Amino acid sequence: MPETLDRLLAESRDRLKEAGIEGAAVDARHLVSGLLGVSLAGLMARGGEPLSPQDAARIRAAVERRAAREPVYRILGEREFHGLTFKLSKETLEPRPDTETLVDCLVPLVRRIAARKGHCRLIDLGTGTGAICLALLAAALDARGLGTDISEDALATARENAKRNGLADRFQTLRSDWFETVEGRFDIIVSNPPYIRSKVVAELEPEVRYFDPAAALDGGNDGLDAYRAIALHAGRHLEADGIIGLEIGFDQKQAVAALFEAQGFRLLESALDLGGNDRVLIFEQDVKGSTTVEKMLH
Repeated sequence: MPETLDRLLAESRDRLKEAGIEGAAVDARHLVSGLLGVSLAGLMARGGEPLSPQDAARIRAAVERRAAREPVYRILGEREFHGLTFKLSKETLEPRPDTETLVDCLVPLVRRIAARKGHCRLIDLGTGTGAICLALLAAALDARGLGTDISEDALATARENAKRNGLADRFQTLRSDWFETVEGRFDIIVSNPPYIRSKVVAELEPEVRYFDPAAALDGGNDGLDAYRAIALHAGRHLEADGIIGLEIGFDQKQAVAALFEAQGFRLLESALDLGGNDRVLIFEQDVKGSTTVEKMLH
């Protein structure tokens, strides 16, 4: 009797449940959907269709990888973020839905700066897959972006993602340890830096601990090393009316705000993630009176 989609989905779900995977049914559907190139709705409609032995073998191999705690999107090799699809690689962090909050906060500001100046120049520090910068470029046609990273693998992945999303003509990359080799000024500085305390990294879920790059997770003893580096040099790379957008850890709002305020910035806006935790901080240079950015927001 030929293997059907429904039968293999049920088998996959049961195998993941047996392995103790939370959300086994959801993960099974996403794996099968991604491997076969069929929408989630299509899986239901085509449940009775027979599968080739090759497809069945691919699915079973992927399910075993998930049972060993490899994340679904690492197995598939790509993930959707803010309506775009991004290739993942060994040295890139998997873009997550909470980070879309940072993009959502910045899109109106990017568009308004571009409308007012005729352009908007962005820099994404620690760009990884390029997800944040490329999502902003996709939302604002007059914006141009520079993605920096210490990893050549990450930069190559970001360039490939720019090409696959039709944004390569407005996106460049630069190997840099934060601002180390950066020149010039930008309208927007954005970053989702490593912010987990070193001693906590070893306690993270296996999906993160074993499959996300350590350099993208470990923020030093107090989790704030990257924010110190960015705050220290941001002033000389930010246009007078520019803004800084950062992702932070759930308990870091006060500490990160204090670091940037000490370097002459003012907290303009903050936002919560999907779980209701502090996740995004937006800063501007601290000057007297109502600023250009403040006026743009109202």
